[in-house]
Amino acid sequence: MQSVLPFPCPLMSTVLNHERPVIMPWKDPLQAQIPQIRDGYMGAVYYGQRRSGDFYDFVRPTPDRVVFGLFDVAGDLQQTRAIVVALQQKFRSSGARLFENADTNEPECLVELWIETNRAVMTAAGGVHSCPAFLGCYNEEIGTLSYVNAGHTPGLVRDDSTILELSATALPLGLFSHSVPDSSVVAVRPGNTFLTVSKGVIEAKYRGEEYGIERVREYLSQAHFDTAHETCVGVLSKVQQFMCTAPTHNDVTALSVVRTN
Repeated sequence: MQSVLPFPCPLMSTVLNHERPVIMPWKDPLQAQIPQIRDGYMGAVYYGQRRSGDFYDFVRPTPDRVVFGLFDVAGDLQQTRAIVVALQQKFRSSGARLFENADTNEPECLVELWIETNRAVMTAAGGVHSCPAFLGCYNEEIGTLSYVNAGHTPGLVRDDSTILELSATALPLGLFSHSVPDSSVVAVRPGNTFLTVSKGVIEAKYRGEEYGIERVREYLSQAHFDTAHETCVGVLSKVQQFMCTAPTHNDVTALSVVRTN
């Protein structure tokens, strides 16, 4: 399983700096760096043969904020590489610019980030090209997670024994040029865990039965790992156990935030 290098690339990113990244004519997606947070952990784990358009990325525009995204660009990666590169470049540049001010309204900026990344997908594709995505901004100072779920599988937040489902608030990226998205905010209190997984996790099958979102909910309600990395590895291990084999039907990815303090 990969947890740090979802794309092999010799170029290093500057997204963990508080400076706006330089726009570069990238030919391949850049390496994602998972940031450290002071009140817990962030993690993301990818497993697969890098056949499809699953990827995750992070931007830290201020000391108190991390902007993240989990994307699922439809189609084979080799055929959609230009879309993935354009999407990642726009996510990093816009994420740094939109969230850099101390008084930023995070839900409003996530809506704008959806608009700008949606435009980037359609421009790179030369038209319609579906890309479900989960866009989020975690604020370490106040312990909130603002998000836009763009036709993605639901995000889940465990709060004590309750599982809160973060359902779709917008259409997938790349479908309509003038769609109006919505955003929402959820509290992430000490002891809470956020988890979102890619479509490949939900659609994993054994004897015709899908793993499904309910099994992800059950896993999260029972799993109490100390770190986000362990949380991600755990759910992908559950998928492998369910299938009785390593998942090869699709790329499978998990992204998590665990707040400890």
